[in-house]
Amino acid sequence: MIGHADGGQLSSRVRERFAAAATPVTPAAVVSAVRAEPAAAVLGDTALLRIAGRVHDDLVGAGPLAPLLADPQVTDVLVNGTRVWVDRGQGLHQVAVPVGSVDDVRRLAQRLAAGAGRRLDDGSPYADARLPDGTRLHAVLPPVATDGPYLSLRTFRQRPFTLDDLVRQGTVPRPVAPLLAAVVAARLAYLVVGGTGSGKTTLLNTLLGLVPVTERIVLVEDAAELRPVHPHVVGLQARTSNVEGSGAVGLSDLVRQALRMRPDRLVVGECRGAEVVDLLAALNTGHDGGAGTLHANAPADVPARLEALGMLGGLPRPALHAQVAAALQVLLQVRRGARGRVLESVCLLLPHGPDRLVSVVPAWIRGQGPGPAARALGTLLRERDVPVPPVLSETYPERGRPEAPQQPAPGRETAARPAPRHGVPR
Repeated sequence: MIGHADGGQLSSRVRERFAAAATPVTPAAVVSAVRAEPAAAVLGDTALLRIAGRVHDDLVGAGPLAPLLADPQVTDVLVNGTRVWVDRGQGLHQVAVPVGSVDDVRRLAQRLAAGAGRRLDDGSPYADARLPDGTRLHAVLPPVATDGPYLSLRTFRQRPFTLDDLVRQGTVPRPVAPLLAAVVAARLAYLVVGGTGSGKTTLLNTLLGLVPVTERIVLVEDAAELRPVHPHVVGLQARTSNVEGSGAVGLSDLVRQALRMRPDRLVVGECRGAEVVDLLAALNTGHDGGAGTLHANAPADVPARLEALGMLGGLPRPALHAQVAAALQVLLQVRRGARGRVLESVCLLLPHGPDRLVSVVPAWIRGQGPGPAARALGTLLRERDVPVPPVLSETYPERGRPEAPQQPAPGRETAARPAPRHGVPR
C-alpha cells in the first residue's frame, strides 16, 4: 500500500517524467506513467486507478482538496495556510486534510491560477479564477496574506434545482411557490438580494427555469454560474485583463452587447458596479421580466445600495430613483441561517414623498404572511392577466394597516422609486 508520503514522491516522479517528455497530462497518460513506476507493480487495478486519480489531481487538479470539491454537499472550501475549512450548508467546520506545507499550498494555488490563465506571484499576490469544473477560486499569497496562503473555493453544481426542490428543502414555503411563479409569468422585473452564500444564484437559476420556452434568455455574468433548465439560453461572461493589463471586457460592455442579441429576458448575474446603470436603462426600454442578484444585508438597504452603484456609473440620484422606479418591481430576499438558506420576504419597490424616493415595502414576510404591499403586488399581477396566488389574500396580522411605503429611518434615506408603470395603488 502506498501511503501519503510515498504518494507525494510518486507524484513528483511522475511530474518530472511529464516535464521531461513535454506530453499532455491526460488521465490515460497518468495511468500509464503510474503503472511504469516500480512501486506500482504490486498494485491491483482498483488501487492503481485510485492512485492515478490522486496523482492526476496533484498534477492538474485541486490536489488534496479534490475530494472535498467532489463532495456534492460541499459549497465552500477555505484554506488558511495549512488549515482547511469546509461548508456543507450548515456553517464552516475545520477538517483534517493533508495539504502539506505552506510552500505546497502556495504551489497548489499558483498552479490552479495558472491553469485558469491568471497570474499569481509576488508581483501579483492575489487572483480570481474559474477552474475547468466551474469552481470559483480566489487566492492570496504572503505577505499580503499574513498567515497565508489563503484559498477560497466556491463549488459549482451542475444539477439545477426546481421550485419543488426548493420547497422540499425548506428554502421556499409551499404557499409562496405559486407567488414566485406568478412573478415570472407576469414578466415583473426582480432582484434576488441577500448576503454572500445566502443562495441568491440558486434561487435565480431556479426561477429562470420557469420562463416560457418560447422566450430567449440572455445572461450577463462576471463568472458563469447560472445554468437554468431552459432550451434557449445564451451567456456572456466578463473577462479580466491579461498580464499586460489589456483585453478586459466588463459587465457594462456585455449588457450593451446583450441588448443587440434580441433578449426576451435580460439577466445580470450579479450587480456590483456601474453596469447597474446599463441594466436599468435596458429594463426601461421594453425589456420586461429582467432579473439579477444584488448583495444586500436587508431589503431596506437595497435602495441605498443601488444609489451607490448608480453613482459609479455617473447617474445622478434623482435620475437613479426614476430609473429604479420604472424598471424594477420586486425584491426577493434570501437569508442564510443555521438551518440553511431560506426565502425571507417578497417586497415591492414603491415611491413616497415629494421627491418620489423609493422605499422597500413587504408584500409577504416569512412567519407573518402578507405584508402592506400584498394588495399592490396583486394588482400588478392582475393587470398582467396572471391569477393572484392565495398567499397574498391571507389575513394580514395588522388588518387595516395602510399600504403606504415605509418612511426611512431617522438620519438615513432610502432610495426612491417613481410611481410604478402598471398602475399600482399609491
